[in-house]
Amino acid sequence: MLKSQELHSATEKNKQQKSKRQLALRRNIAQTSRWLHIYLSMVSFVIVLFFSVTGLTLNHADYFAGELKTTTEKGKLNVAWVNASDTLRIAKLEVVEYLRKTNNVKGELSEFRIDDAECSLSFKGPGYGADVFIDRSTGEYELSLMRAGAVAVLNDLHKGRDSGKAWAWVIDASAVLMTLVSLTGLILILYIKRKRVSGLTWAVIGLLLCWLVYALWVK
Repeated sequence: MLKSQELHSATEKNKQQKSKRQLALRRNIAQTSRWLHIYLSMVSFVIVLFFSVTGLTLNHADYFAGELKTTTEKGKLNVAWVNASDTLRIAKLEVVEYLRKTNNVKGELSEFRIDDAECSLSFKGPGYGADVFIDRSTGEYELSLMRAGAVAVLNDLHKGRDSGKAWAWVIDASAVLMTLVSLTGLILILYIKRKRVSGLTWAVIGLLLCWLVYALWVK
């Protein structure tokens, strides 16, 4: 009889310890999620604001269209850089650096094309474009510059168009941060009993509304 009571007491003690460990684990998860949610939200605040505002300007580009400025410049570079019969000996680096220094060309080089009569170069950047046509026989060139307004620059940054690898990393980091903020917020709502059902209900409603808009109006 005594052994049975001791066994029962030990079992109850193990259950209590297990329950305490589970409760401690749940508290740790809730506290960690709350900490992550708060500080990740603050870190990503500017990023979320940027992509929210530019999402509006991008979706209503006609209302925010700025003036597109196009200018043309002419010049002449060292003909020896471009008149070599062997196209592999065309001094591409020298040509590009000369244009950047002389005409303040910006953006990344997206194309350097060579044919029998001329070389053509294209530079692209957010809200920016430059096309250069070089006469291989004389070294004379014509440069066409396109500059868009500030909103167009922001829209291109939102899309990551012609923005380079560094900005692509910013977009990836932003996506990861916003995903973590969303997931930690979802975890937090699961630990708030009074708000759990209503919070999850509104999440499902939001999902259904998006699906209905897609199903009914997106062709």
